[in-house]
Amino acid sequence: MQSGPSTCPTRPDDLLDEALRELMDDDGRDWIPADPREQQREADREQRRRHREVEREERRRARRHEREERSARRAAWSAEPAPPATPAAPARRPRRRRRKLSAEERAYREAQRVANRKLSFVVHFVSYAMVCFFLLFVAGFRSAFIVAFSWGIGLAIHYVMAIIAPGLRQRWIDQEVSRRVTHTTTQQRQELHGAHARDLEDLSASIAHEIRNPITAAKSLVQQMGEDPGAGENVEYAHVALEELDRVERSISHLLRFAREQDVSMQPMSISDVVESALETFRDRIRKQGVTVERDLVAGSEMVGDPEQLRRVVINLFANALDALADSGTFSPVLLIQVGENLAGDAVWVRVKDNGPGIDPERMHKIFSPFYTSKDDGTGLGLAISKKVVDAHGGTIEAESAPGQGTEFVVTLPKQPAAPGERS
Repeated sequence: MQSGPSTCPTRPDDLLDEALRELMDDDGRDWIPADPREQQREADREQRRRHREVEREERRRARRHEREERSARRAAWSAEPAPPATPAAPARRPRRRRRKLSAEERAYREAQRVANRKLSFVVHFVSYAMVCFFLLFVAGFRSAFIVAFSWGIGLAIHYVMAIIAPGLRQRWIDQEVSRRVTHTTTQQRQELHGAHARDLEDLSASIAHEIRNPITAAKSLVQQMGEDPGAGENVEYAHVALEELDRVERSISHLLRFAREQDVSMQPMSISDVVESALETFRDRIRKQGVTVERDLVAGSEMVGDPEQLRRVVINLFANALDALADSGTFSPVLLIQVGENLAGDAVWVRVKDNGPGIDPERMHKIFSPFYTSKDDGTGLGLAISKKVVDAHGGTIEAESAPGQGTEFVVTLPKQPAAPGERS
């Protein structure tokens, strides 16, 4: 009996292995169907994670942008030059100051503090006495004595701190302040004396130089006239000698006016009217030099001051500007004149600017010094006297210039000058 091809029955283990192999993916990993809810939760977690990363990135970007803006502002502030003291610079709003207390108010407040300290000690002492008296009858002498002694130490300290210590502290403060002020005042007096001596030496040298040169020239001319009385040049010599002596007289006159205390006659006035009056003095000269005058005289320039003294200040500024334009031969000379008030409304200013040659930086700090001048026939006292007049009004005068950029003067005056005793 022939048997057919032999067929081995498939075992259950082989069928299971084959089913598992069919479930394997291409990478050899088991593929197990995932729960849809678990997939949704995983997707939600991934979305929240990405959302948090986006928020963190936005916050980092915002902080980085803010740091860059602060750095740019600091760089701009450090690179920006200090604004000139001109009317264009906005005035800061004055800080509100506390009202100054009178002597009576200060004394009343101090008396209140002393009375409060004494009252607190009296309340403490009454409480101490009542408690000790109560313990004496309730707990006996021994307990009352112990409490009275220990509490009495605190009461004694309270008495010292409230009654004795304030006066002792004030006495020690007064002694220390007196000692320090005396030492500081002596040192400052010595420094001021040394500075005054140096200024006096410089001023004496300037006066000697300013007066000696014209006198020497006049003396030489007079000697030449004496050697040959009949010479034809004697008339010219005499004329030059008189001019030199006039220069000496003018220098001495300016020096006396500079050394004299400025007597200002305060009265209501308008600084615009003073500028107009001073400008009228130079009308012919301005026309001959072909100077273009640009004026901006706003209203509200009323103040209290000496119009004649301030007119001399403005005249000196106009004369210096016109001299600079004439000596340099500036093409299309322009003189800018402005009058206005600050933002607080308590001061007025006058601005005089030219487009002349300007002033070298090394000479700028000398322009207000007595007898310093760049003019051949100048006395060097014009700006020094002008500064003294402005100081007498409680104001300031400032200059700004650069070679080839012209020169600008700004005079700032308070509308209501302070009393002489209140000026610092």
